[in-house]
Amino acid sequence: MALQVTPVNRNLQTRVTFMFLEFEDLFVVLGAAAVMNIVGHFVGGELAGMPMNLVLQYGVPLFMVPVLMAFKYGKPRGYVRDLAIWYAKPRAYCAAARDQQIRTAYLREE
Repeated sequence: MALQVTPVNRNLQTRVTFMFLEFEDLFVVLGAAAVMNIVGHFVGGELAGMPMNLVLQYGVPLFMVPVLMAFKYGKPRGYVRDLAIWYAKPRAYCAAARDQQIRTAYLREE
């Protein structure tokens, strides 16, 4: 009886990229494109001879790709996702710090 052999990929640590960005980072670009599409409908005028709504709809997302590439250079995988989660979660900086809320009455009644 012959042994059946199936090929196994050995490069599981390689990043899946498109336009030198991770798949998760493309959601940032697509989200910005959606927001700029909505903003572009409300903005009028011209910029360098082009309608402003076209500059917002297509220029901002295309500009974000090289900016994200430069921002993420040398960073580990999933950096943008972890950065967004870090900014979104509540945190206590120091347990010994003074409270930000006023505990005594600010104005006194006479």
